Amino acid sequence: MNESKRYDCSRGCTVERGDNGEIDCNYRQGCCKLEVYDWLDGVNQEQYNEFFEVRFKNTRKGIYRNGSGQSVKTGDLVIVEAANGHDLGIVTLEGPIVGRQMKCKRINPETFEFKRIYRKAKLFDIERWQEAIAREHETMIRSRQIAAELGLEMKIGDVEFQGDGTKAIFYYIADGRVDFRQLIKVFAEEFRIRIEMKQIGARQEAGLIGGLGVCGRELCCSNYISSFQSITTSAARCQDLSLNPQKLAGQCGKLKCCLNYETAAYMDAQSRIPKVNNPLEFEDGLAYLMKTDILREIMYFSYDPQSLANLYPLYAEDVWDIIRMNRNGERPESLKNDSEPVAPEFVTAVGDDAINRFDEARKRKKKKKSRGGNGGQKKAQAETSAENKPVEQKQPDNQGEKRHNGNKGHKGGNRNGGNRRNDRPKKDTPSE
Repeated sequence: MNESKRYDCSRGCTVERGDNGEIDCNYRQGCCKLEVYDWLDGVNQEQYNEFFEVRFKNTRKGIYRNGSGQSVKTGDLVIVEAANGHDLGIVTLEGPIVGRQMKCKRINPETFEFKRIYRKAKLFDIERWQEAIAREHETMIRSRQIAAELGLEMKIGDVEFQGDGTKAIFYYIADGRVDFRQLIKVFAEEFRIRIEMKQIGARQEAGLIGGLGVCGRELCCSNYISSFQSITTSAARCQDLSLNPQKLAGQCGKLKCCLNYETAAYMDAQSRIPKVNNPLEFEDGLAYLMKTDILREIMYFSYDPQSLANLYPLYAEDVWDIIRMNRNGERPESLKNDSEPVAPEFVTAVGDDAINRFDEARKRKKKKKSRGGNGGQKKAQAETSAENKPVEQKQPDNQGEKRHNGNKGHKGGNRNGGNRRNDRPKKDTPSE
């Protein structure tokens, strides 16, 4: 692997300096979260031949019109029009797929004022662009220090330099409104560039920084999500999730974006499940709803509203029929049919957050220390043989006399540790 080759995933390109000292920058497809698959590749529509999608850093991209007359294709580095000066970007889409993107963004090509593509980037433009990119990290660190010295309640999350190096966009996060007029003056004197402040939210910050979620995969906001949708607690309620803010919140401190992924499936399943506000009436009593399995469309009922011991499952279709029968004054026989009551599969989360839950318990083995080599082994064998050998009990001298003295000798033999088996009376001899 070439050590001089560098991957810039924030812009989706590779940067490599050759042996002659010239820099080579190439487009790397699929390296950026703003990547769009061209599923209309090979389709030709002349009305979209002069429109191209140009991408800059990982936070922004736009649609530009090619008015230079040069042949531009996907992967080219181009110089485009900016508010002040010019910028350098990478062409990522061309052809009819750009028309689809304009429809998604509600852009009318007849009335919208597109910015222009001036020309393809030259070696001098790329060198200047890379010098501006190299200043971004140092500028971000210094800007945070200046904001802290001024006592502003804000956090600068990222800095993006324009292609010509004359302007920088500072992305910051703040809970409230921040008066950064003095901050802009200090920035202009410190960095000698034009300053643009752009406020972003906590979700955009997590997308810029990146990380791993509780699922073990890369954060969705840093992987592919570019437009964030509003997420409410109703998405958690319809999925029958516990409203625990520690489990529902992501690394950004907001509700997880993945809560919206299965909301439509749960809402579709809930549309086929009846709302049971009152207990169902049977001939042997009232059945109360205790739990609902939404995706399987199974409802669990019990005759005791205070206990989850005996639950009887019913499909949602059967519950609809029972509700209709109760409205007509009819009552089914009973829930206690041939099938035994089944309890739903409850999953407990107790112990999931333990740090050592995956550690294997180590068994400590006690080793006997032996001294003198073979002498220690002989000693151990002698101890083993002594344990297995039966213990001989010594009879006192007067034990035999007490055996023949009837019951008194029997009791005395027991007290003195005699053999009870010999003290028992024989079957042929009747006891006194």
